[in-house]
Amino acid sequence: MNTNFVKESKAWHDEELADCAFRDVRLGRRLRLLVERLSNGVGETIPLACQDWANTKAAYRFFSNDRVSEKEILAAHFQSTAKRFAACDGPILVLQDTTTFSFQRDDPNAVGIPYKSFITKEVPRKRTLTKCGILMHSSLAVTTEGLPLGLAAIKFWSRSQFKGCNALKKKINPTRVPIEQKESIRWLENLRQSTQLLCDPGRCIHVGDRESDIYELFCTAQELQTHFLVRTCVDRLAGDGQHTIADEMGEVQVAGLHRVVVADDDGKRSEAVLELRYRRIDVLPPIGKQKQYQTLNLTVIHATERDAPEKRKAIEWKLITDLPVTSSQDAIEKLDWYAQRWKIETFHKILKSGCRAENSKLRTAERLANLIAVFCIVSWRVFWITMINRFEPNAPPALAINETEVALLDHLLADKKSTTEKDLSHYLTKIARLGGYLARSHDPPPGNMVMWRGITRLIDIELGFTIGKNFVGN
Repeated sequence: MNTNFVKESKAWHDEELADCAFRDVRLGRRLRLLVERLSNGVGETIPLACQDWANTKAAYRFFSNDRVSEKEILAAHFQSTAKRFAACDGPILVLQDTTTFSFQRDDPNAVGIPYKSFITKEVPRKRTLTKCGILMHSSLAVTTEGLPLGLAAIKFWSRSQFKGCNALKKKINPTRVPIEQKESIRWLENLRQSTQLLCDPGRCIHVGDRESDIYELFCTAQELQTHFLVRTCVDRLAGDGQHTIADEMGEVQVAGLHRVVVADDDGKRSEAVLELRYRRIDVLPPIGKQKQYQTLNLTVIHATERDAPEKRKAIEWKLITDLPVTSSQDAIEKLDWYAQRWKIETFHKILKSGCRAENSKLRTAERLANLIAVFCIVSWRVFWITMINRFEPNAPPALAINETEVALLDHLLADKKSTTEKDLSHYLTKIARLGGYLARSHDPPPGNMVMWRGITRLIDIELGFTIGKNFVGN
């Protein structure tokens, strides 16, 4: 192998973490080293990623350090997200969602309060598993086409006790409890944090599922002069207060049709025809909070499948937003934007399936939150590389990989057809081939799984090449 073609370039994690917020610069250096090692071996344990006892011990000390928290770990990544946001034009979607990380421990109280689940599958009698967990609520900024720009806000917490919402409703009316006393405050806190970080509230559209259908969130968005798009589940009072949103929407005529391709329970694809209805409506706050909050003028969009399918549930989306909708195209645009919400589910999947965050053996919730915060940076990078291959295929390779990796990919994988223009997509496809992607003409673009497998293999090959070059040089 010719060793003269290799030139070192600045690693992505050095640029991503250039604005570390640690007062002790040594902690910033350790964070960059941890991100580098964990991204080089996505899904590996800390000892395997660190390779020796000295680095493994330093990693454990970093995660247990009282001066380290998820806020300091992610501060530089947040700033990099803001820079990518500023470099983009047009509206940006800020996707919010919550996920739970479950762990089994000998002392479960160290990681939240334990809860018991009964398992009967393939077992003649019930058995109990004691688990404990921490929760993470994150805000992911993506373009309207779906390119992830990075995290804009995050919150970790453990519940003092696990209560069912239905059981709670038997004792109190949840709508009359102040939002500050409920876990739902996380939606408002992330909205404030991400809006402040991105510094351009008019371009932000905060997107959430039915759990985010909170009147206080609508008022907070109006206060911050930013926007929201939420899938609604509450039939609120509307107009003069003598009827509801459903009553008004029942009077709205179909304004247009929208055709989408969906899969049934057997995976068979078919076309679904959605009937579109939309109207601008005066929406009233909950009865117990009408003195505290004002009436809002919002747009309600209903997309309902015309014919009931046989092997799946009929599509029925009910969205509420402060954005104007004056045509069927506007309504379809908002439906497409809400469909991008699945991107944050994919991000959480990379955290759990790719980085294997739930396999960690760290003992306390604080240490686990610090580790997951590092995994968040690694997961975003994997997700970004996967999506940039689809949105900027003609970009130069230096946007995502260095010259060493370009040279190794050219040496390892022969081009299937002669080409003079070797753009970013050309090399990212080669990385995916290292992860098992076949790159046939009819294959869809490579996904996150083959990308993180390919990246891991490429890093191993690059490490072996570097060791071999130094050995020959000596």
